[in-house]
Amino acid sequence: MKKNNLWNMLKKELREMFRDKKSLAMMLVIPIFIPLLVIGMSALFDTQMNKDINEYNKIGFAYEVTEAEKNIAKEANIEIINGTEEELKQKYDNEEINLYITKKDDNTYVINTNSSENSTYAKNLVEAYFDVYEQYKNIDLADKLQKITLEENLLDEDNFFVNYIKNYAFLFIIMAITVSATYPSTDTTAGEKERGTLETLLTFPIKSKDIILGKFLAVSISSIITGTLSLLLSVVSLVVAQDMFSIYEGINIMYDIQTICIAIIIIIAYSFFISGLCISVASKSKTFKEAQSALTPLNFISFFPGMIAFMVGIKTTQILSIVPFLNYTLIFIDVAGGEINYTNILLMLASTALYIGIVLKVIIKQYRSEKVLF
Repeated sequence: MKKNNLWNMLKKELREMFRDKKSLAMMLVIPIFIPLLVIGMSALFDTQMNKDINEYNKIGFAYEVTEAEKNIAKEANIEIINGTEEELKQKYDNEEINLYITKKDDNTYVINTNSSENSTYAKNLVEAYFDVYEQYKNIDLADKLQKITLEENLLDEDNFFVNYIKNYAFLFIIMAITVSATYPSTDTTAGEKERGTLETLLTFPIKSKDIILGKFLAVSISSIITGTLSLLLSVVSLVVAQDMFSIYEGINIMYDIQTICIAIIIIIAYSFFISGLCISVASKSKTFKEAQSALTPLNFISFFPGMIAFMVGIKTTQILSIVPFLNYTLIFIDVAGGEINYTNILLMLASTALYIGIVLKVIIKQYRSEKVLF
């Protein structure tokens, strides 16, 4: 009988939720903004490619440069910085040069760089320089044509543009889940109070625990659908963006399978957490409007801690793994960057389960009191 009551409550809440146009809009329409975010930011970065050449033309050469090479570099507006490989590496680390070139043999050169913004521009400049230099070496067609080979040594595998796009897309997914959870949470609690249906529901022979769990699971399912759909649209958007914009040329910007799987786990955990929190806050409100006002700050709280952590470069620790809101974003950033710490992931899941248990206990206690109706 107990299981039947819970199942009936869940079916009731889901039926009402999917019939309500506003709930469906929150659940399905908000994720559409994810592609707009990815494509929009990609377009923004793409337009930034037109930069002053003096910001990225300081190139280190770890070998003796000939007069011909100097002339070609001058025509290309390249500022030559000579030195040993160790000296140039130090200058590069100190951001005194944008990249440096080492030489394997007469026709093989290695571009030592990373994928930061200025280094990307510098790399394009150097490739153009070597195209001209190759033509110069082969002016005398009587000689055998010499093909210059360029190799790339990535000193930092993180890509400036890719990191921003991926991590901000996930931050937007978190915010989309929060927005998706607020409306059904408000409607199923304060909304039912205002309509007078909650009082009728509490007169039925159903335990408060089953009522709350039914509402909680319904809102959680709605949030998980929004989060999963948002993640799917993020993946599709990255595929489209990679083909549309030159900044991603030669770079794999797609999430790997492991990242997608862990992202889904984070989405599910966060959906349960935020759903319980929204129901808890909305249950204390007397009207729908009052509940909406009370839940509005959650939209900012869900987004800004992760955004600040990403911009400042905060690293995940075991302590931060149990800090609500912040932990979900930090763990995703680590996983997307190829750093998977299962201890931190388990701490995040365990702390989420604890928070959900506390929140549900508080809500059930509220519903056992007549104060929930008045």
